[in-house]
Amino acid sequence: MENVLRPLSVVVGVLVITLLAGWLVDLALRRADSRHGETPLWGLLRRCRLPLQLVLCTALLGASYTQTRLDLVHRHRTVIGQTLTLVLIGASAWLVVRVAATVVEASYSRYATATRDPARVRRVRTQVTLIQRVVIAVVATVAVAAMLLTFPAMQTVGTSMLASAGVLGIVAGVAAQSTLGNLFAGLQIAFGDMVRIGDTVVVDGEWGTIDEITLTFLSVRTWDERRITMPVSYFTSQPFENWSRGGAQMTGTVFFHLDHSAPVAAMREQLREVLGECAAWDGRDWSLAVTDTTPSTIEVRAVVTAKNADDIWTVRCAVREQLVGWLRDHHPYALPRIATSPAILPPGEQWPTPAPLDGWDSGKAQAVGNGVNAPRTGRG
Repeated sequence: MENVLRPLSVVVGVLVITLLAGWLVDLALRRADSRHGETPLWGLLRRCRLPLQLVLCTALLGASYTQTRLDLVHRHRTVIGQTLTLVLIGASAWLVVRVAATVVEASYSRYATATRDPARVRRVRTQVTLIQRVVIAVVATVAVAAMLLTFPAMQTVGTSMLASAGVLGIVAGVAAQSTLGNLFAGLQIAFGDMVRIGDTVVVDGEWGTIDEITLTFLSVRTWDERRITMPVSYFTSQPFENWSRGGAQMTGTVFFHLDHSAPVAAMREQLREVLGECAAWDGRDWSLAVTDTTPSTIEVRAVVTAKNADDIWTVRCAVREQLVGWLRDHHPYALPRIATSPAILPPGEQWPTPAPLDGWDSGKAQAVGNGVNAPRTGRG
């Protein structure tokens, strides 16, 4: 009977202590969150309850599993102890990552709430994201190394590896040159403020928004919901357009090719009315002027402004659509035309009579002189 009650009491005692400790910690965090509602740290720390309980349960089992006095446990105590040690290392790494992520996220939330500048918020968000990834990578590497060193065979290998660390470092650096380049480029982007999550960029002729930044690659979400994945080293070695750099406000242009008789002054007033009804226009500036002329048309340019790239596209499309419709309905003569009729001569003038050619008779020459089949000059 004792062989059954002793291991059962050990397991039940460990579970009870683990659940009770988790409940007490969660209760303390809830009370702290209710007292300090201005910071989300205490509420976010509640997400660390599960890894904390796993660490506590594994540590208690590792310290008490030999007290069960079971023959099966005694025969396999080495394997059980090794397994519990590996689980404890993994759970500890999970807890460290969760706590670090919680602290960083809470700091970012407070900063985003207190800061009104969207550019600074995006910059901090980019840095926070990359810091979290660096912490995860470092903790995971240390955890895996600690797990491997728990095996006696790996301890001997580790001593040999330390002896040749210099050579291995050189070989690894040459072999992973591209990966290391992307890694340092990611850190340069994060802390050099070159590009941030949420920035509007133009890369290789594609217009889009920075959707994700990691230590090795960067994702651009285009206007048609495509994702372009590029190595971060591209942004440190190639030129690109960042429309959000120094502010998201933008100026856009709309060009019209019209007839010379187009009512430019009336178009200017109509543009004012169109912008007044357009919610995407920020009201900073607008203008309309004739910027060029050709023998058949004039070029009219409308300049508009908006608070970001999305709104400037909306304003340009609205101005183009409504002004063309207004010209079509009220001033159709202003739209460009292609002349296909013969030129009209001034009053009292007539086409000159061409000299008769070989093989032509005088009747044909006279018909031409009377205006029959008169040639077109291309004017009008």
